[in-house]
Amino acid sequence: MSKLWIRNPRAVHLGAELDSSQAAGGLVINTGSGLIEALVPAGVTPEVDEIFDATDLVLTPGLINTHHHFYQTLTRAWAPVADLPLFGWLTNLYPVWARLTPRALELATTVAMAELLESGCTTAADHHYLFPSGMDQAIDIQVEVAQRLGMRAMLTRGSMSLGTDDGGLPPQQTVQDPEIILEDSRRLVEQYHQRGPGSMIQIGLAPCSPFSVTTGLMRESAALAEELDVRLHTHLAETLDEEQFCRERFGMRTVEYLDSVGWLSERTWLAHGIHFDDAEITRLGAAGVSVAHCPTSNMRLASGIARVIELERAGVAVGLGVDGSASNDASNMIREVRQALYLQRLRYGTEAVTSARVLDWATAGSAAALGRADIGRIAVGRQADVAMFRPEGYAFSGAHDPIAALVLCGAERAERVMVAGRWRVIDGRALGIDRDALIAEHQHHAHRLVAG
Repeated sequence: MSKLWIRNPRAVHLGAELDSSQAAGGLVINTGSGLIEALVPAGVTPEVDEIFDATDLVLTPGLINTHHHFYQTLTRAWAPVADLPLFGWLTNLYPVWARLTPRALELATTVAMAELLESGCTTAADHHYLFPSGMDQAIDIQVEVAQRLGMRAMLTRGSMSLGTDDGGLPPQQTVQDPEIILEDSRRLVEQYHQRGPGSMIQIGLAPCSPFSVTTGLMRESAALAEELDVRLHTHLAETLDEEQFCRERFGMRTVEYLDSVGWLSERTWLAHGIHFDDAEITRLGAAGVSVAHCPTSNMRLASGIARVIELERAGVAVGLGVDGSASNDASNMIREVRQALYLQRLRYGTEAVTSARVLDWATAGSAAALGRADIGRIAVGRQADVAMFRPEGYAFSGAHDPIAALVLCGAERAERVMVAGRWRVIDGRALGIDRDALIAEHQHHAHRLVAG
């Protein structure tokens, strides 16, 4: 085992309410265990085996992405859906996504995870719900990519079982029988899900949304998640169209529907969660449900502004997500932090939504949303997942507060990223990737997918 001193950083974000001076001299990382061993005050010289000079770098906990659709990197900025709201956007894209192939998914996942890593993200949750013919091993493909890149991943076995023939939104060729979904969900958990501190791969169950999944599958997924002790994820309350769908089909609003299928529990985290009323927010907090706030996607599709401060006050853990790259068109977590700051200031004002608070949403809040107590903070005994940014160039010239500058001046990429005490990004590039070759083949498959 080796001890690495990340020495004298320009600034360290320990948390909005914590005194960062206790780490003014840096961190000591045990590269064998992958844990943070010590916070170093200014002027202290620890006994270590290696030193990394971080004088010009700003350190944050590794950013944590709580909602994504990796496959959507293949359909960024597609003109036919560039100016449509959610339901129209989906109905036009479903037939395109139904042509997904294993190689295209592998490339899409690699691009998404590399882009996330290079933006300071160390853990990513993906919601994959598309299993057209030939795509039975979709989650297995994603596991392999995550392992190759050395990134933590919460890979959710998504599902769609309510097609257009039965009043749902997805076309029939994109839905599966519930028995197949549940059998594969069990297989994936038993084969890949890791438990306890330091887990690199975890599996969750994730029926897509109320308008694409039957009530029976929602109930059965909740029961299976409880049996296997894994987390539950779905889209909820993203748009007013969805709320209207729930009223017409189920005779209830979204949270009441969620309760009726056994989903109001601490194992559940929801994507978006925009259109909740006061009583529903209180109900979600009491149940221990978490929410993945996706500001860029919510603005892109004009879905609305999530009530994140009220959610937090009610006891809901709030994390950040970039969402799919067809409704965000990027997989950049530090950029998402900035978007969250500005969108939420429109609702709550400048004093309530600070740079430090939104960084907490992207780190400690996101960790809580994924049910993780071992990541999300720079603290002794936590996993050594650290993002390091170099605030330089025109954008940062004249900046004074290094932490605020990351958010306000618009940091785009990390200089270095460490996951479990191992470097995964050096000089702004994810390791182990032929960048030019990856982009060329990914672009080729993107064109093929859209062309049909």
